[in-house]
Amino acid sequence: MSPISPRSVAGSGMGWRERLSHLPRDTRDTFFLLATIAATALPHLDHVPLWCGLMTGLMLLWRGLLAWQGRPLPGRWALLLLIALTAGLTLLTHRTLLGREPGITMLLMLMAMKTLELRARRDAFVVFFLGFFLVLTQFLYSQSLLTGLWTLLCVWALMSALVLAQMPVGQPSLRLAAAQAARTTALGLPVMVLLFMLFPRIAPLWGVPSDAVGKTGLSNEMQFGAMSEIANDESIAMRLRFEGPPPPPEKLYFRGPVLSRFDGRSWRALPGQGPQAAMLGGSAPEVRGPALRYEITLEPLRLSVLPLLESGPEAPGTRLEAQGLSLWRGSELQWLSPRPITERLRLQAQAHLDYSSGPRRMSASLLAYQELPPGLNPRTLGWAADLRRERLQDLSPAEYGPAAVAAVLQHLREAEFIYTLTPGRYGDNSPHLVDEFWLDRRLGFCEHFAGAFVVVMRALGLPARVVTGFQGADRELQDGYLVVRNAQAHAWAEVWLPERGWQRVDPTAAVAPERVLAGLALQAPPGALAGTVNALSPALWRGLQGLRSGWEALNNRWQQYVLNYSRQDQFDLLKSLGWSSPDWSALGQLAAGLLGLIAAAGALWVAWQARAHDGWSQLRAALLRELRRLDVPAQAHQGPRLWAELLRQRHGARAAPLEQLLLELERARYAPAASAPDLGWAARRRRLRAFRAAGRMLRTPSSP
Repeated sequence: MSPISPRSVAGSGMGWRERLSHLPRDTRDTFFLLATIAATALPHLDHVPLWCGLMTGLMLLWRGLLAWQGRPLPGRWALLLLIALTAGLTLLTHRTLLGREPGITMLLMLMAMKTLELRARRDAFVVFFLGFFLVLTQFLYSQSLLTGLWTLLCVWALMSALVLAQMPVGQPSLRLAAAQAARTTALGLPVMVLLFMLFPRIAPLWGVPSDAVGKTGLSNEMQFGAMSEIANDESIAMRLRFEGPPPPPEKLYFRGPVLSRFDGRSWRALPGQGPQAAMLGGSAPEVRGPALRYEITLEPLRLSVLPLLESGPEAPGTRLEAQGLSLWRGSELQWLSPRPITERLRLQAQAHLDYSSGPRRMSASLLAYQELPPGLNPRTLGWAADLRRERLQDLSPAEYGPAAVAAVLQHLREAEFIYTLTPGRYGDNSPHLVDEFWLDRRLGFCEHFAGAFVVVMRALGLPARVVTGFQGADRELQDGYLVVRNAQAHAWAEVWLPERGWQRVDPTAAVAPERVLAGLALQAPPGALAGTVNALSPALWRGLQGLRSGWEALNNRWQQYVLNYSRQDQFDLLKSLGWSSPDWSALGQLAAGLLGLIAAAGALWVAWQARAHDGWSQLRAALLRELRRLDVPAQAHQGPRLWAELLRQRHGARAAPLEQLLLELERARYAPAASAPDLGWAARRRRLRAFRAAGRMLRTPSSP
């Protein structure tokens, strides 16, 4: 009968399941390897050029088609042409062949091309190790729990393919290879966990994962409409855990960039916010009431301003060390970093919800907070002048500021302003954006209300500024943590009042109090699918929301206990083990000792595995040693009958008792169960003692 070929299977008329079950071993293993490579490459499709993803998929499909139809692989010239095309496209796309992005692009293409010359096992090994390296590069873009689980699955598949390659004979099943790969991986887990817990924690040399890129929209600049881009971003911005009960959502304001310079369209931060300038920026805020101590884990927001809870007691210029990063407090009470935060940051902080800051009397430092761009928004300035003349003219300086704030907030409540995430664009037909918002359309959200409110306050002669950050949090705790989402980004105002200093005023609360009082996130209208599910089955929608909360709680544990595992955590572990003042040498000693124990245990395991463990094999090994003492050239692969013949050839008739014992052992092992002699433990011991006694007699010289 001729052997089955892929071409004959493809044309046999069988279904695809039957075809797969009848495929030759090499074809089946090739399909499994191609599927594994596709799974490994899948997470990179968002990070490589479109042409790279398409060409990788086409090459894998091409290789699969060749294996299915049993056709020969392409020649060397075709591969050289593909390599040249890949290098040219990479250079055209990235302008270089060096660096992370071009390197991963080339790696993905080369691994796909290598499958087109899978002619020998060594070619498969190259693909395996390229695959392992490609799995590692997934963490350059994301370190989430989902990435970790997918990476584990890819490693398991690659290990299974490697096990198949180490079984060149027969038709081993994929299930057998996967089980062997799982056992091998499990044996390596103790070493992996040990290295994770004790290996020195150092910053990555390759840069920052792409999932670290912040999506908050917060920056040192704010434009009308900018914050609407994050309305649907439900990703987590930070997590907090308070020592006691958390405060109500309306009290949670996380201070981010302070924007004080307005050009008619954009709000920007004042220059000169370095640590030296901050030390001259004023005194510490006056705090009242108990301190709220909390732990905060900030996602990588790519901001040089850390949005911490308002307000800590520290004075401007105060330094704070967090995970090797030196922070300082700016003159406008925000916490600043010398570079954007591009990795998760966990720190301990405290805040007082009742506080006041800034000078109590008018000074030159406040003049910058009264400036307005000349020639812009004349109708808003006129409106402010009318308000001042009609309602504020006869008030004393101490009464003027609070009355002005109250009058403008009353106008916001009564003038039919509408809080919406889709206000449309402002300034398309006129440079007077505030006029259009304040007096005409009156549609907007927090940045519109905060920016326009500050303009009106300045028009009334009061220093004012815009503060951006986050407000509120999810109502439900997740694993003991309060969750603040990017959709809870917010903008509010601060107004300086005589004898009071800077006072927070949230004009959004006058228009949409539910946004502030409940700490709700910005809520865009639900999409068609979400709206349909919610309408048809509210219970299903609540269940999906519960699943999301559960997943986020699990992801929080991953971040807290794995991603945020730091040097301090290592030293705390050593302290719990008895080290009073742990350092790097203590870590090294403990790691070396434990690795030595694991290596010794592994060596003992290998030695134990090399020994025979069943009774028959142990008896054979003992008999083989006795035969070699009698100078009989017996080998382990030979049977008792052949040993008996070799014994007779070496010692003649004197070996008859030993020969008889060996033949009895053969019958005990291989005869039918009904007629076989007993070969239990006691019987084996008796036979071995008898064999040794006969052997000693045989070694004794015969009498002349």
